Amino acid sequence: MTGLVIVVLLAAGIAVLLWALKLRESVLTLAAAALALGCAGYAIQGRPGLGGSPRDPQARMIPVPLTAARKAMMGQFTAADTWSTIAEGFAARGQTEGAVGVMRSAVRARPTDYAMWVGLGNTLADHSRTLTPAARFAFARADQLAPHHPAPRFFMGLALARSGQADQALALWREVLAEAPANASWRPYVEDGVLMLSAP
Repeated sequence: MTGLVIVVLLAAGIAVLLWALKLRESVLTLAAAALALGCAGYAIQGRPGLGGSPRDPQARMIPVPLTAARKAMMGQFTAADTWSTIAEGFAARGQTEGAVGVMRSAVRARPTDYAMWVGLGNTLADHSRTLTPAARFAFARADQLAPHHPAPRFFMGLALARSGQADQALALWREVLAEAPANASWRPYVEDGVLMLSAP
């Protein structure tokens, strides 16, 4: 209720200001209508008492280039690369729900392709800004389909790190790194992640 009173007082103040600026007739009427519409919208939909949902202060935004790491680990010019590129295009425009929809369609089209499940896990985690049970399931399914491949565990670790679960992410990445060939093209991405999470 206090929020609505403030909005009404603010609208009244703006109306007085418009009058002082000598706006008259149709211009003043139009401005008053806009203010009234704004107040009505706030009265209907405003929820000033709704609690916030602050991110975990321990969560770190890990600056790992997702697309580059994906291509290095899972290859380019594949069906999964095509689907993931489309999904990343949606995400880049802020349409994370659309990105999830793309990868869900990809998984339905190729349910035994581990890379599709990795892509779904990535989009689910990105959309929710945390590692949800659905994202965890997607990464786990990818790991079942390709148990010796680094991508499911690497991207699961990335989602864990972004969710504030740095210790779990670090353990997973160290495990991946221990199995990584010395000349693997994707090894530097894992090493960089380990270094960032190990930093004090």
